[in-house]
Amino acid sequence: MISSASDLPPRLGSLTFHGPLSEARADRMIARLAATEPADVLDIGCGWGELLLRVLEAAPMAKGAGIDINAEDLARGRALAGARGLADRVEFVEESALGTDRGPVDAILCLGSSQALCDPEQPHDPAAALRELRRLVRPGGRVVLGEGFWERTPTEEELAAMWPGASTGDHLSLGALVDLAVEAGFRPAWIETASAEEWEEFESGYRYDTEVWLAAHPGHPLAAETRERVDRQRSTWLNGYRRVLGIAYLTLVAVA
Repeated sequence: MISSASDLPPRLGSLTFHGPLSEARADRMIARLAATEPADVLDIGCGWGELLLRVLEAAPMAKGAGIDINAEDLARGRALAGARGLADRVEFVEESALGTDRGPVDAILCLGSSQALCDPEQPHDPAAALRELRRLVRPGGRVVLGEGFWERTPTEEELAAMWPGASTGDHLSLGALVDLAVEAGFRPAWIETASAEEWEEFESGYRYDTEVWLAAHPGHPLAAETRERVDRQRSTWLNGYRRVLGIAYLTLVAVA
């Protein structure tokens, strides 16, 4: 029996932002960015571009571009832009950010997506990503960077429960990350980190719709593989990186 698309588990429908970011923190970040009156905003790894759209609403003279390689998320972003009357001020483009020529711009959003600026054949290099961000933003412009860091050094047991091949070298400390931003040509105007509550809202919201679907469709042809995937994701969080991996939100100003 072939299942219809409507029978399939939903994807990320309960998330506003694709990351541990609260409405209150997003509002504050957007207000600081909009106060600079940017003319153009680039969102790298934009997903469905919720934060980008809110920046454009707060900065009515700005135009925006969101780039990502996930066509489904980009389609969601276009639909949201149309519903909010922003379709003529924003474009969502399916393309790689590696070596992009979409700069320089006044403001960049890069939340959880700095790997898109790095060579995919090499380990993730936040220093290289920060240099790319500096290349893409005008002097005096702003970058809002969401980047992972170790809140503390993970134990071997915790690393074994994380993603395949996880190691202490996968992330830096918060201090080392900020130092790299300074070396790349930024001043760290605002430093903040995701709270435990923001993480729990994100992690639970990430799986909520799928968990509800699994409870209602235990015999579905896709239930077993979906259950295995979601159980693995949840275990990676609870037994691996919970309260070990942090997310820093850095508002960076490009040095003239």
